[in-house]
Amino acid sequence: MAKYVIGYVTRPMLKALADSHLNPQLVYTHPAGGFNLIITLGIYIGVVLASPVVLYQIWLFVAPALYKHERSAITGFLFSTVFLFLAGIAFGYFVTLPYMLGFLVRFQVVSLPGVVPMITITEYFDLTLIVLLGLGLVFELPVLVFFLSLFGIVTPKFLWKNIRYAILVIAVVAAIITPTPDATTMLIFMAPMVALYFVGIVVSAVVTRKRERRLAAEAVEAR
Repeated sequence: MAKYVIGYVTRPMLKALADSHLNPQLVYTHPAGGFNLIITLGIYIGVVLASPVVLYQIWLFVAPALYKHERSAITGFLFSTVFLFLAGIAFGYFVTLPYMLGFLVRFQVVSLPGVVPMITITEYFDLTLIVLLGLGLVFELPVLVFFLSLFGIVTPKFLWKNIRYAILVIAVVAAIITPTPDATTMLIFMAPMVALYFVGIVVSAVVTRKRERRLAAEAVEAR
């Protein structure tokens, strides 16, 4: 199974090299480099495959102590968290990685004529892991807004009022995490973050409205 995963993950890099008329291959420079990669990848695959079972066991332990509406809320939370994380990884693999790798290879071919890249598979996997996990975590922004709104820390009015500062912070974060110096790649990182911020405003509005209704109902019952 590991060889199929390796082939799938390396596809964007090999395509970027082939598109620039370079030899589409990755290398390893340590005698045990390939073996270590397979072991590390096996651990990652094991964690991913085991995580649903672990979450299900935790759910079986916690569920009996929850009310029906609480179980529904946590189920929705878990589903949203997993879905957004996978959506971030998919966006990174199908959109960010191909463009970023293509730009890096083309830029260096033009800037360094006669110099041939020798990219190690371990370094490539490290870069891919950072990009995919980073975008997976970035896509959890609506979940973060959900919790902050649930405890009354932020409101949709606050988020909308400070949208210009949020976009500034998003631009700074995108500039820091973008591994290439071009503005287009930075915008590719910024676009989903800005979109998720607007999704967070909607989520905050729904949560805040429900929270205010619950507090009003509790105040009436307390009289």
